[in-house]
Order: sequence, then C-alpha cells, then structure tokens
Amino acid sequence: MFKKLISSVTLMLLMVTQQSHAAIEILITEFTDTARPVAVVPFRFNGSGVKPANIEDVIAADLRNSGKFRPLSLAQFPSQLPFRDTDVDHAAWAAAGAEAIVVGEVNEVGIDRYEVRFEVIDVLRGQITGGQNQILVNGKMTTSNDHILYNGVKTISGNQFRQFAHRISDVFYEALTGTKGAFLTQIAYIAVSDPRISKLPYKLVISDYDGYNETVLISSPEPLMSPSWSPDGNKLAYVSFENKRSEIWLHDIYTQQRTKLTSFPGINGAPVFSPDGTKLAMVLSKDDNSEIYVMDIASRQLRRITNNRSIDTEPSWTPDGKDLIFSSERGGKPQIYRVNLATNKVRRLTYQGEMNLGGTVTPDGRHVVMVNRTNGNYHIARLDLETGMIQVLSRTYLDESPSLAPNGSMIIYSTIDKGRKVLSLVSLDGRFKATLPSVEGQVKSPSWSPFLL
Repeated sequence: MFKKLISSVTLMLLMVTQQSHAAIEILITEFTDTARPVAVVPFRFNGSGVKPANIEDVIAADLRNSGKFRPLSLAQFPSQLPFRDTDVDHAAWAAAGAEAIVVGEVNEVGIDRYEVRFEVIDVLRGQITGGQNQILVNGKMTTSNDHILYNGVKTISGNQFRQFAHRISDVFYEALTGTKGAFLTQIAYIAVSDPRISKLPYKLVISDYDGYNETVLISSPEPLMSPSWSPDGNKLAYVSFENKRSEIWLHDIYTQQRTKLTSFPGINGAPVFSPDGTKLAMVLSKDDNSEIYVMDIASRQLRRITNNRSIDTEPSWTPDGKDLIFSSERGGKPQIYRVNLATNKVRRLTYQGEMNLGGTVTPDGRHVVMVNRTNGNYHIARLDLETGMIQVLSRTYLDESPSLAPNGSMIIYSTIDKGRKVLSLVSLDGRFKATLPSVEGQVKSPSWSPFLL
C-alpha cells in the first residue's frame, strides 16, 4: 500500500472536452441531526420564456452537501412563498423550523440575459424585531434591517445559473457560519476507463466540486495520478509516464500550455505547490533513495530537504510555507513527520495506529488530515496537533489520497466501493459522509482547488 501511494503520476496532452452533465454525483450516506435547519425558497421567475434553471435546487444541494445545514422540504414550507424580505412571515418560517432562508427572483432583461436578486434572511431575528429594528444612529432613530444577512443582484446569462447558485451558497454559508464557503471551487481527479474499450483510458479531469461541468484536460494511454493545484487555481502539477518514465509536468488550465519540470532517473513524483505558488515540493530518487526536494519553479533550482536511508515521500506544506510534513519509514513503519525548512530539523507527529501517511495540514494549522491504518483497515483520520489525538473519520474501504476543501470543512478522498475506485466526502468532524460514484469507469487521486474568487 505504501509503495503504491508513493508511485509517480502520468499524463499526455491530447484534447480538451467539456460536458454539462455530472460525471460524478454526490450521494449522501450519513447525515447528522445536528445540521441546522434552513430553507431555500423557489425563486420567482419574471419573463416571457421558460426559467433557465432551478437555481434554488443547486443552492439547497450545496447547503446539504456541506453537512452543516438541513434544507427543509417544500412540504414543510408555509403556504405563502415569498421572493423578497417584505413578503416574509418571519414567525411562520420560524415555526416551520427554519433558522434562515434564501429568497429571490429571476428577471428576464434581454436575450439570454437574466437579473438575479436574492436575500439571505435570519428569520429568528426577523421574528423578534418584526422585520425591522429601530436603532440610534448619530442621535437619530433609524430603521435597521439587520435580520437581512445579505442581499445581492447580478445579471447573468443562461449558462451561468449553476455558477451563480454556488456563489449564493458561498454567501449563505459565510453569513451563517462566519467561514468562507467553498462551493464555487473545483476538483481535479483521474478518471480511468476500460483499456479494452479505450486506447486512451487515463484522463486528467477537472469539474465543479459537485461533479458538474466536467473538462478533460489530458487523455493518455498510460496511468495518470496525483494532480496538484497552484494557489491561484490556474495550473496543475502532475506526473506523466508518456515517455515510459516518470516526469513532473506543469499544465496551464486556461492556455493548455504544459511544461516539463523534471525527468530524472528513478522516481519523479508527488508534486505540491507552496502556499505562495513559487515552489514545488516533490519526491525524487535521483540520488538513489526516495527523498523530499523543493524546486524553485522560476529557476528550476532544487534543494534537497531530507537525507535518510528510509523512504521519504508525500510532502505537503504547512499553511505558512515554513514547514513540510511528509511520510517516512524511518521509524520502521510509515508515519507522519514534520521538517522545518529553515533548520531542516525533523520531528515525528504520529504514533497511534499501525501506520499513518499522506498527511495534509488544515488551513487553520490545527490538524493534519491523513490515512491511518489500524487493524489492517485504511481510513481517513484527523490528528489534533495540540493534543496528539487521532480521530478516524471514514468507514469506507482502502481509503487514500485525502484532499481538503480550501476552507477546511470537507475532505475528498479515493476509496473502493463495490470493487470500483470512487471518490468520497467526509466532513472534518466526521458527521457528514457521501460517495461520488462515476457514471462510467473509475475515479481516483482527487485534489480540491483553492478558492477561485
């Protein structure tokens, strides 16, 4: 398992195709009752044609997928469906169980042009104040609508409804939790089809976080693995075996230009961008052993970070860019270690379980998400860096390759379901779980993008 996880990655640039459907679909498998009840009211459509999309369905799915919220069903709604705050019966919505609601309308303003207006409303606060609150400002009493947490308006085209729905979901999530939402993000992953059917069975794919708007960046006759996003979301680093050896490449998502970065003898693998995007940590065995290196992307200069007879692999940066964490067998079995880049001082982070590997530090720097093996089972786990305690989060089979959402709330990872490689989601607290099976073939090696706005 460990040697499988350190193997290098592959790809071959041929074409770019885009599909509007979801190649993977989020299927919730576990959801706790502690999720906060909210409501996404159907947006009123004002136009001569047909409403391009049910924007409310995308928002409700986003909020449910976060594991933080439980959208009420239409049957639970009060009889009157508002589209602006002045129409809202705050007491009725509070009685229905909603803490907050989203209301809005779509106005057709031209050929394939739509004005979308929306409001995020705290109905509990609105119930108390009656929708208005008198406050003293500069010695004068004025009306405050502080129960309206956000209101926005944007003119979009028909093919932008799903993207703007994710934007509304981000606004709602941040207004209710104080943490930036991560719905307007993407994931990169490897899709593998049957080589007996396809001459190019391996594909490097990006899509919206929920599987829609799939774009194939690279198709290859050889395996592809381990994509890694640049901090600006414009590039992916990866490893290719197209030349019958492992090589690290850089791929510009928008220009489709790619650049070969390494082609040393032996392993060229596990590239991951530094937080400022100027460097790549990687694994090279050009000096006879698997070691961690850091490359300055502009100059291509390499700096060797580890120097140990055991296998060192799977580097990942701390949020401040000052340290790397990595997997190493130097203690006998794979465990997570941390190295300071200024001093090269190494210390061990994990001790519980048979092995721990594939670690990533959460954006707040408080935890490490990793693969933990206990009693022969590989599961996604979370290490508390202050206490040293480990919490196992997943219950699936042969879990690997965890990648964090940029706000640290969710983890996407690769697992086995019914004999196929699929992607799965689990919340950082372990209370929400979902699988993302593919329409066809297998999917693996997920990587969650940074914030894209």
